[in-house]
Amino acid sequence: MNKKPSAINIIWFSMILIATVTASYTGNMESITKAMFDSAKSAVMLAIGLIGPMALWLGIMKVVEAGGLMKIIARAIRPVMIRLFPDVPENHPAMSAIIMNMAANALGLGNAATPMGIKAMKELDTLNPEKGTATNSMCLFLAINTSSVTLLPLGVITVRAGAGAINPSAILLTSMFATTCSTIIAIIAAKLFARKDTLYISPSSVKKNNNEESDSDTSSTQKEEFDLIPPGIISRVFIFILIAAFIGAIILRISKGSIPPLFGHVFLTSMSHWLMPILMCSLLLYGYFKGVKIYETLTDGAKDGFNIAIRIIPFLVAIFVAIGMFRASGALDILITLLNPVTSLIGMPAEALQVALLRPLSGSGSFGVMAEIINNDPNSFLSFLVSTMQGSTETTFYVLAVYFGSVGIKRTRHALPAGLCADAAGVIASVFICRLFF
Repeated sequence: MNKKPSAINIIWFSMILIATVTASYTGNMESITKAMFDSAKSAVMLAIGLIGPMALWLGIMKVVEAGGLMKIIARAIRPVMIRLFPDVPENHPAMSAIIMNMAANALGLGNAATPMGIKAMKELDTLNPEKGTATNSMCLFLAINTSSVTLLPLGVITVRAGAGAINPSAILLTSMFATTCSTIIAIIAAKLFARKDTLYISPSSVKKNNNEESDSDTSSTQKEEFDLIPPGIISRVFIFILIAAFIGAIILRISKGSIPPLFGHVFLTSMSHWLMPILMCSLLLYGYFKGVKIYETLTDGAKDGFNIAIRIIPFLVAIFVAIGMFRASGALDILITLLNPVTSLIGMPAEALQVALLRPLSGSGSFGVMAEIINNDPNSFLSFLVSTMQGSTETTFYVLAVYFGSVGIKRTRHALPAGLCADAAGVIASVFICRLFF
């Protein structure tokens, strides 16, 4: 039976062709030729740069898994997760890995969120009856990621504070509203697209009986693999002394005024420096008290970081080249001009449209445009709007390339359309709530 090409095939090929045709009219052939090679190089350098963070956080995730925290998290959110991901067994490691990824995204911990998302995608792929084709659960998980469930857009707040905005953290409520809307639309779109796909074979219909056996085998394997040795009394006392010393340091810094008041914008911008080390130490401490061999388990889990980084290079190269050519040809500028009359009907300024269109394609590109707008006039409506957009949407094409590339998914099915629907919802919701607040 012939299968229809997924949306990513059509969009990617169209971007290449449109860029080439546009460059022939605009005289940017030299620019798109340079963009081809520069983008391919950037994709490889990015993948190499991801090796370290992925190795570290995949190792930490291995420690957490060995200590049993993943199962505890899975049990705590079981009612919600069963409804969202009916094809995933209740106690499967994918459940808790998905939640860990969402929590990292919500706190704005991008370096930790990506490895956790890759871990979740790898676990979901173990349930995949048709390797290379995205399952409904994979598509939904990616759509939720591209909806950018971010409660603390710390990077955007930092830029606003540096530019001298009167209230840099004012975008917290607007971003929360917009990201909630985009997430709801992402879930609805993914569910609706999944129902219309009559060619898809559900894992539950193919492996219903095998899932229970694989789960029991997996749990027994974990018991044999992870030899837990709880620490002795001296080690526990030493750790508690260090924890007490850390709390004492916080109290001392508060008394000296080194730590800014809670919930102020200065506090939120400085929080990013505290969250990552605290999260890392907390997870490692949990594993240590559970008797996990921290160093051995972490280094064992970190081995996957290199292999995954190499595996995603072809996917990143393809995406980056198409985006680079599309921007260099001038096609993006033409698209912005064509859409401006439509977006002006909903009250979106033309300058904000550039951020809205760049965000799904290039995180660094949209962030740069946003930063420039904020620095020019940090207290304007335009600055407020693009800050909310940046904090409530995600780089859809990048997320798709990294997450699906890590497990070799080539037929992405409805993941991209659902993600783009979430992006559009985030942009529209941003305009609505910013008009209401500003």
